[in-house]
Amino acid sequence: MKANTLPNISPAELVFIIPALLLAGSASGILAGLFGVGGGLVITPVLYAIFGFMNVPEAVRVQLCIGTSLAIIIPTSIQSFRAHSHKNVVDFSILKIWAVPVITGVLIGGVIAKFADPKLFKLVFVSVATFSAIRLLFGASWRLGNELPSTVIIRIYGVLVGLISALMGIGGGQLGTMFMTLYGRPIHQSVATSSGLGTLIAVPGALSYMIVGWPQMALLPPLSIGYVSFIGVLLIAPLSTFIAPYGAKLAHKFSKRQLEISFGLFLLSVSANFLYGLMKP
Repeated sequence: MKANTLPNISPAELVFIIPALLLAGSASGILAGLFGVGGGLVITPVLYAIFGFMNVPEAVRVQLCIGTSLAIIIPTSIQSFRAHSHKNVVDFSILKIWAVPVITGVLIGGVIAKFADPKLFKLVFVSVATFSAIRLLFGASWRLGNELPSTVIIRIYGVLVGLISALMGIGGGQLGTMFMTLYGRPIHQSVATSSGLGTLIAVPGALSYMIVGWPQMALLPPLSIGYVSFIGVLLIAPLSTFIAPYGAKLAHKFSKRQLEISFGLFLLSVSANFLYGLMKP
């Protein structure tokens, strides 16, 4: 294996990097509990900026952000799901149907990550986040039905959730929430149930990114295993995990419409940030 070609990080650079990672950890923990997401929608863009500051090549930077994000949201998702479970609003029957299809989608996403152009990841991120935001902000009455569809449809959607989440570095919470609310499930139950997708997605997703990124080790920062940077994991994950239950408590203090608007505005801001990155030469 070639020696790592990235420059050493100076003390002055650490003054910027460490607070930024800690701030990302705090934000991702709140969002994990508040919206039933793993925090990846915050972590991925922040890591992209930080790894750019560290001169990680563009050819591997997005993949490194996504793999690291998936590793970070493992403990955060577990904490968020446990906190929501205590509210007795999680629909475990849906999670059982989703389990195998979601993991299958994640593994397919890991294979795609090995060959895809970095722009693909950004396009997926922008498209899904924007659609979700528009639906939440303006589509309170959007429904495909008053009851969930057949088990086959739920499983197909599970594969798509796993695939898209693996390409975005997210825990699948907002995708699961969108699906359930389109079929008439209450927002609080949807958020709580979707928080259970995080572990199903993050564990196989992180392992996949470690494996497919292994041949690129010479381009990656120190303390990386494939497309997972353990500098990011060690600085973000503990704080994010600690704060997640407080976000879950906060979620149950919001009304249905307040939660929808807050989530929609957040998704729209993240989407705009990545779209700006796509438009840059």
